[in-house]
Amino acid sequence: MPKYYRKKSGINNWGLFAAKNFQKGERVIEYKGKKYTHKEVEDDERFDNSKAIYLFTLNKKTVLDGTIKSNTAKYINHSCDPNCEVDIIKGKIWIIAEKDIKKNDELSYDYGFGYDEDYKQFPCKCGSKICCGYIVRDDQRWRINRKFAKTKKARIKRV
Repeated sequence: MPKYYRKKSGINNWGLFAAKNFQKGERVIEYKGKKYTHKEVEDDERFDNSKAIYLFTLNKKTVLDGTIKSNTAKYINHSCDPNCEVDIIKGKIWIIAEKDIKKNDELSYDYGFGYDEDYKQFPCKCGSKICCGYIVRDDQRWRINRKFAKTKKARIKRV
């Protein structure tokens, strides 16, 4: 029996959906790919931000490129209120249920992008109540929320 299936997503393009119920803490799917050094990724033009990139940092030396055909996990979209999390177990990347997931729910995790000058290149379409509008990891979203709060106050004072 399949554990998941791919279909069009309300978040972004394609998504991965639960074909069964998952309990919190259960391994959902392994994120597979080809290993590269950080230097190889930096020097390789294939890994620019002009197209979808499926890179995961394994450790200080190694990055995993998930563009391989057999990596179904690459269809999992980002959410600011995810139902999955990522864990590296014995050198493998696992997507694990962060909470109970019901059959037909879209699978999602926090992509973990940092807050830097490029954050505006990655708009978030997750639609969650806590979404800040950009794909930025949970512990960095306050920076964007603070920026928007200042802008909103400035607009209110001008009126």
